[in-house]
Amino acid sequence: MKRFFVIIVILALVGGLGWKIYQKIVAAKPTDMGPKGNPAVPVEAASVSKATLRDIEFFTGTLLPESQFTVAPKIAGRLEKLKVNIGDPVKNGQLIAELEDDEYSQKLEEDTAKLEVTKATVGECASSLEGARKEFERVKELRQKNAASDSDFDRAEEQFKINESKYKVALARVIQDEASLKSSQIRLSYTKIYAAWDKGEEDRVLGERFVDEGAMLAPNTLIVSILDIEPLRAIIHVIERDYSSVKIGQSAKITTDAFPGETFFGKIVRVAPLLMESSRQARVEIEIPNKDRRLKPGMFIRAEIEFGIHTDVTVVPVSALSRYHGTQGVFLVEGQNKKARFVPVTQGIVEGDLAEILNPPLSGSVVTVGQHLLEDGSSIILPDLTTGEKAKQGKDSQAPDKEAKPSQGKGT
Repeated sequence: MKRFFVIIVILALVGGLGWKIYQKIVAAKPTDMGPKGNPAVPVEAASVSKATLRDIEFFTGTLLPESQFTVAPKIAGRLEKLKVNIGDPVKNGQLIAELEDDEYSQKLEEDTAKLEVTKATVGECASSLEGARKEFERVKELRQKNAASDSDFDRAEEQFKINESKYKVALARVIQDEASLKSSQIRLSYTKIYAAWDKGEEDRVLGERFVDEGAMLAPNTLIVSILDIEPLRAIIHVIERDYSSVKIGQSAKITTDAFPGETFFGKIVRVAPLLMESSRQARVEIEIPNKDRRLKPGMFIRAEIEFGIHTDVTVVPVSALSRYHGTQGVFLVEGQNKKARFVPVTQGIVEGDLAEILNPPLSGSVVTVGQHLLEDGSSIILPDLTTGEKAKQGKDSQAPDKEAKPSQGKGT
């Protein structure tokens, strides 16, 4: 009997506990339900508005010198003097380096002496030729008077022709020796290495130094590099989508980590006529004035290019854009019904946190937070409004929910 009584008590306690749990579950169940019995979704909203947006794209790139060339010797030799160092200004025609010239100076002296000997030989040959010519003319006159034999005439003629040939050979040797002397002079001049360029007379700067004094150099061994850094070129690459918007003459704002907070300005001067097949990008060159030479080749830069300005266009916050069943659009707030209706849109340009809506025409408010939980026609709960807005909203709703007071959303 006692056992039966204990069982009854236990069952009563379990039943009472179950009833209390049931009451808590019922109390916690949301009363604001959607058309399919789904609870309303708390969201935030912002107004659709009009604004002026700039079509701006950002690119990254590298600074390069306007021109760059290396200085190298045309002949072999030991580097005797190097007159410049990294960062030095360089003038057009300035002496950069000197090679050891003993061998080339000696060769020049030899060729000079050889030419003098050859010229002396020419004088001797000319004298012999003149004597042979006179003898030939004398024998020729005697033969006409039958006072000289044919053999004497032939012998005089042959001697004249031999001396004439010797004279011509001597003259040719003079030309040859003069050319050899000129070659020696040129090779000697190659021991002095100058910086020279055709475009402009402005100073340039020495970028790199590849060898030191005393080094043995072969022909075309790099000695230094010379840069023209006024102006500089910023090299960026644009993708196929932006290629048609890039035009020569467009302005660009340039920033670099080397000078935080500073902006430099340049203009597009060259646009490649092709896109690289591997990357589908085209090379674009921006010319940047660099009078103070603060910017240096090799710096990483960011370029801001404005492609156009769209005035008085319909805009929504970027956060309002979402995808629903693979379609881009926004959830438009229907204030009277406390619902969100999905509207497919065509997006235009984006600037900051605002996005242009090309079509369809929009007005009212759009959901900016919580749209990932929505479906087309979902019931929504908006944040509390001001007293005046509550009064206005009360006219649109006969029986407002106690837990979710009607609202038109933030920014309306």
